[in-house]
Parts: sequence; C-alpha cells; structure tokens
Amino acid sequence: MALTEPTTYRLGVIGDPVAHSLSPALHQPALDAVGIPARYERWHTLAADIPARVESLRADDVLGASVTVPHKLAVMSLVDDVSSAARRAGAVNTIVNRRGQLYGDNTDIYGFQTALAEALGERPIQTAVILGAGGAARAAVLALEAMNAGRILVVNRNQERASQLQADLAPAPVSVASPESAWLQEHLPQTDVLVNATSLGWKPGESPLASHWLAFVPASAVVFDMTYRETDLLRDAAERGLLTADGLAMLVHQGARAFRLFTGKDAPVDLMMEAARAAQAQAR
Repeated sequence: MALTEPTTYRLGVIGDPVAHSLSPALHQPALDAVGIPARYERWHTLAADIPARVESLRADDVLGASVTVPHKLAVMSLVDDVSSAARRAGAVNTIVNRRGQLYGDNTDIYGFQTALAEALGERPIQTAVILGAGGAARAAVLALEAMNAGRILVVNRNQERASQLQADLAPAPVSVASPESAWLQEHLPQTDVLVNATSLGWKPGESPLASHWLAFVPASAVVFDMTYRETDLLRDAAERGLLTADGLAMLVHQGARAFRLFTGKDAPVDLMMEAARAAQAQAR
C-alpha cells in the first residue's frame, strides 16, 4: 500500500492469545524510527471471528497484519493470493494489504534460516533433528532445505502427522521417526543442529527432550529452541557446553522481513533486536 496520505495507519498481530506477543514491542519502534505514521496493535481474535478480522484488513488505513497461533492455517483461504513459500509451508504469518487486495506470505522460514545461520556460522549441515511436526517444524524444514542440509530428521510421537509433513514438503530430504530410545541413541551423535519446534518449553519444567539425551549431542552442534525465551532445554544444553540459540532472533528477522512487506522500506534490524531484548527482559 502506498504511504502517501498524511494520516495514521494501522497494523497488528492476530492470534489467540496475543497478550504475550513481543511483536508490537519490536515493530512500533521500527515504524517510528523510519518515520511511518502507524500504530502496531494486538488484535485478539477468536477462531469464529477470523473471517471478519481478515476482511477488515482491506481498509484503506490498514497496512497489514502479523498472524500467530492458532490462525496461520485458517487465514490462507481468506486472502487473495499467497507466496509460494506460504503455500508450501501450509501457513501464512504475514498479510499485506495491497490496495484492498490481501497477500499472504510466510516470513518464519526466512526468520529461522537467518537466525540459525547467525548461530551456526559457515559450518555445513549434514544432519538436522527437528522435534515436532507442526507449523513451526514445517518452517524449519523449508529453511534447512534452503541451507542445503543433507538430511532432516523429524521426530514426533504422532507418526501420521510427521508423515504428512514429509509428504507435503517433498522433495525436502525429510525422514520421520518417533522419539524412541534406540533411535535417539543412534542419531543424536550425528546431529549438527537440534531444533525444538514444539510448544514444550513455555512453562518451567517442560522439555521436549530429557536432559540426559543431550550427552549424545556432539559438542559442535547448535541447539535451537524456537521459543523466544531461555527454556529448560537451552539451559541444559548450555550446561553441557553446547552452543544454543532461542527464537528471539528468529522473531526479529521474520518481523524485519514482514516490515519490508508492510512498508516497502528496509527494517532497522538492530533497533528491533534491541527493543525485543528489552521487552523480553521486562516480561520475565
């Protein structure tokens, strides 16, 4: 949407819940710094209200919206066009208002890829293990495929869901497995990247992987938790001397890509990272 009218534009994050979202904390300072007259808000939206909410994004004063759980799939059929990345991932996390036409994209893939590259450096990825098979795992698979990972092992108790991910994301080099002891003992020692793409970790005492299994992970591996806080998994990994990364950098980088889509301007990434860290610290 062209930013030509001397008025205030609106953006927001759509989800249920959204009270915890850090997105306003990183987008509003970026909008202010770049000089765009816009407010970034939290739009708590129940599933039954999603059609009306998406339709409201066509208003002249709306630049677009970020979409978080549990609505990333539901909004796909409500927009006019989606990117190839969003179509393949099966999820939209960014909706852009293009003069009344709504365009859906998925910036989680870029966000994860950029954050992982920062943590990993130039090292190649021969084997990546992903815990979980939901939308976050799909974004991780597509990012790892783009990074030329040799093989991507998706571990999930629900084998039907994992197999569906494998089929949907072909020809990505995905294999699926259940988290059985024998499998973990065989494959964790070969891991270059271990990713938690489950929701386990938001609450203290939760972890997708018992801490003793981290002893099987090579010292050179990166343990990446897509949750944007220090989880039990990351603390356990750090105590064992493993390199760790949480989802805050992913959040910032996906937000920066979305900012570009919303405004047509480059995002002040360093400012967004600083703001996100401050908001994260305040939320603890």
